[in-house]
Amino acid sequence: MTALRVLSPGPFTTLQDGGRQGWMRFGVPGSGALDPRALAVANLLVGNPLAQGALEMTLAGGSFVAEGMLRIAVAGADMAMTIGGIAAAGDRSHTLAPGAVLRVGPARSGARAYLAVTGGFDVVPMFGSVATHVRSGIGGFAGRALRAGDVLPVAGLAPAEPERRIAAPPPPACARLRIVPGPQDDRFTAAAAATLVESDYVMTARSDRMGCFLAGPALSHEGGFNIVSDAITPGSIQVPGGGEPIVLLADGQTTGGYPKIATVISADLPALGQLRPGDTVRFAAVTLDEALAARRALMAWISGLVQHLHPAGALDSEALLGANLISGVTDGASG
Repeated sequence: MTALRVLSPGPFTTLQDGGRQGWMRFGVPGSGALDPRALAVANLLVGNPLAQGALEMTLAGGSFVAEGMLRIAVAGADMAMTIGGIAAAGDRSHTLAPGAVLRVGPARSGARAYLAVTGGFDVVPMFGSVATHVRSGIGGFAGRALRAGDVLPVAGLAPAEPERRIAAPPPPACARLRIVPGPQDDRFTAAAAATLVESDYVMTARSDRMGCFLAGPALSHEGGFNIVSDAITPGSIQVPGGGEPIVLLADGQTTGGYPKIATVISADLPALGQLRPGDTVRFAAVTLDEALAARRALMAWISGLVQHLHPAGALDSEALLGANLISGVTDGASG
């Protein structure tokens, strides 16, 4: 059996793909990669469909050993990587010989990187996806984060064709996280709406795949902070009684009873997924038309990645050490 064995999993590594579709109405979160841009790059480099399941590594990678010949790639947050103790470039594919040890270090910038293997990981989908939702124990590898000693079977073999590199322009960036008002912006004062876009917030250590908890100026409610529970989607900005906003992410609950002052547009959720505790978050209001245009631009960037693939030998690998295609919010995040 061809497999990847976990020596050390890092702080929080889970199997994620493009997420579950069509199950939120039954109370099942979509889950999936918090940065689908980086997931697409990693998969493209190893010849997989762009939304294939890969390992999402948070803040630091881990160490793994190849059981069989594997073709791998790591993309996303800038994490130094070695293969057999020798520095290896990011944003390109590598072939691991049987017994080779891959080590992925702490993130020097960004928060999440994705480790893809040719053929993907051979695990049974749940609700049409291999994405892990840890709180419910759904999907992934036994429904949990990886542990030392786990052996992940791989569905494919290392291909005969040359390793690949990618040299694409960075994805469309924004100075601030863009939001559209609502759906319950009428449950807040006019001062609260102004405060949200005029203030700096800081991502706290409480943040995780469920939500981004922000510290900063409180947002004042109009008529109380409880509503009849209704639908929540990734990007919803809930504001509980304390007044500090929470941006719901891929693992967030599907319904909730706190009013939502605004929603982060889908095109900016990948950048949000690359923020770290202590990073500054700033918001900017946009129209629905602007949100849709940003979504189209991101999808066009992802679909155009294949045009920037090259054989890895076409560029000296040392020039790519530490390379990272995935940019965050250009003026809204530090670190």
